[in-house]
Amino acid sequence: MKIVVISDNHGRVEPLRDILNMHQDAEAFIHCGDSELPAEYLSGYAAVRGNNDFFGDLPDFKVLELGEHRILVAHGHRLMFLDNRELLINKAKSCNCDIVCFGHTHIFECRKMDGIYLINPGSISRNRDGSTPSYAILTIEGSVVDIVRKEYK
Repeated sequence: MKIVVISDNHGRVEPLRDILNMHQDAEAFIHCGDSELPAEYLSGYAAVRGNNDFFGDLPDFKVLELGEHRILVAHGHRLMFLDNRELLINKAKSCNCDIVCFGHTHIFECRKMDGIYLINPGSISRNRDGSTPSYAILTIEGSVVDIVRKEYK
């Protein structure tokens, strides 16, 4: 199962369309917030509200059941402080999730802590670490989880 994870396009529409077109074989598309666009631009994405989203009624977080996994999707601005991921992990556990997809930092992150996969695709617009804008491909095969960083032109 192929899942595409993006975040933080900050008003740019082109990346949303490009990603959908480039990965037509994906089973799911996740947007971790800060689109800064009305909900109709997020069609095709399981999306949540970021700290810069003021359109519509996107939820602060959502839980997706994909394959054998439960994925918590959140922007993360209320669930972390600096490099501390404890609140994200605790929220995932309270929702019986083993994967968290989040944004906000504009820096790609992929790690496993306390049995929870933490995936931040970075920003599809501008990464704060100077790297090329990025997104993530999450591949799930049974209990096996694989995450790959992809660059966006």
